Amino acid sequence: MARNGKMMQENDQIRRSPRHEVEAMFDSISSHYDLLNRMLSLGTDRRWRRRAISLIGRYVAPSHILDVATGTGDLAIAAMNLVPEKITGIDISNEMLAIGRRKVEKLGLAGRIEMLSGDSLSMDFSDGTFDVAMSAFGVRNFEETVTGLREMHRVLRPGGMVMVLEFSKPSWFPMKQIYGFYFRRILPRIGRSVSGDPGAYSYLPESVTTFPDNEAFLELLREAGFENTRQKRLTGGIASIYYGFRT
Repeated sequence: MARNGKMMQENDQIRRSPRHEVEAMFDSISSHYDLLNRMLSLGTDRRWRRRAISLIGRYVAPSHILDVATGTGDLAIAAMNLVPEKITGIDISNEMLAIGRRKVEKLGLAGRIEMLSGDSLSMDFSDGTFDVAMSAFGVRNFEETVTGLREMHRVLRPGGMVMVLEFSKPSWFPMKQIYGFYFRRILPRIGRSVSGDPGAYSYLPESVTTFPDNEAFLELLREAGFENTRQKRLTGGIASIYYGFRT
């Protein structure tokens, strides 16, 4: 009886763990996720992805690309402009992956892009597998940011590039005030009306405002082992491209 009680308690702890809570949340909003990105970015996230992929192309001609927290696959699909042999996307949300696979299939890219269930903190790939490890709007959801970045470093070959596209906080007037009001007041209301999941649309704006951005995130990249780290701000600082290299 005591053993069964202990097992039930352990199962409850697993269900309540941050990783499983995030997985369940993204499963629940998967059908609205692409719309959410349009809302969070004020309609510019597609252009940001194109800028990020173009930046990768300045430094690397990749054969194998890893897309971490791939979600519904938008970044992986955009990265086909780099003409790689293969792109592998991983995510913890099976519902998000299902939508991404349908997109890939519809575009005739199933032979070039694979989308797998996988945890950013413990990737099932050998050291030095990829030329590029990238992520868009996913790193802030890592349960342990530096652990996930170290895994991205580990699976890169020497000379490989990391690229992280993330929301950041504008610092200049009036963009800072306007965006802050939009995130705190407007976005959660719209999100609740669209999805019916108030928790998700509170969590996502909060994850942006608490995420270590600018120099703080560059420091995390360096802590994870990357060198020559840089930041490119987009749209007045609403988002940033962070990148660096494994030497």
